[in-house]
Amino acid sequence: MPDSSPTSPSVRYTPVSARIRERIQKAQQRFHANDNISAFIEAGELEALLDEVEGKMKGVLESLVIDTSSDHNTQDTARRVAKMYLTEVFRGRYVQQPPVTEFPNAEHLNELMIVGPITVRSACSHHFCPIMGRLWIGIMPNEHSNLIGLSKYARLAEWVMSRPQIQEEAIAQVANLLMDKVSPDGLAVVMEADHFCMHWRGVKDNDSKMINSVMRGSFLKDASLRREFLSLINLKP
Repeated sequence: MPDSSPTSPSVRYTPVSARIRERIQKAQQRFHANDNISAFIEAGELEALLDEVEGKMKGVLESLVIDTSSDHNTQDTARRVAKMYLTEVFRGRYVQQPPVTEFPNAEHLNELMIVGPITVRSACSHHFCPIMGRLWIGIMPNEHSNLIGLSKYARLAEWVMSRPQIQEEAIAQVANLLMDKVSPDGLAVVMEADHFCMHWRGVKDNDSKMINSVMRGSFLKDASLRREFLSLINLKP
């Protein structure tokens, strides 16, 4: 009878990334760079994924002809990079949405509220170069809106931005999330960011920034409200 123990050569090891990917595909869900896949990661698998990414990162360093054996600066680089991606830079892909306490709008507040600038950090999904910027959020609540704590806007934005992103899609994701959480009459999101895929490589232009906005509800329909919001965050309409 052939040996079928876990250490037997006859048993093929399935990488944890393949197991996670299989669950996602079975559920017919996306796993694009800026998607959150935490629902498909089981207990202990994130640690196993860290080991897997470390091993593959070692292969990348070898292909770059970097001596990780005798170079004291790069001996632990593969582990550091794997940990950075999974637990910091791309953390928003692998962990669940942060808890957000919602409060009823007991006083029926219906005046413009602005949160920002919120410092945001991400990495472009084209080159994995840093994106560093600021985010402003404008809210027009109504009597049915759910109010959330001030710090929660920053936490939700960080959760979305901590994934490989392009700026246009990132602020749309932030807007969709806040519309779902707060249910306001109107929502405005503006982001201004430096893209190191332009600063560090390519044209190497250190002065260029990207500014874009998403307007929903009353901010989209009411030009005077939109101008008020933009003037208060000191950006021209």
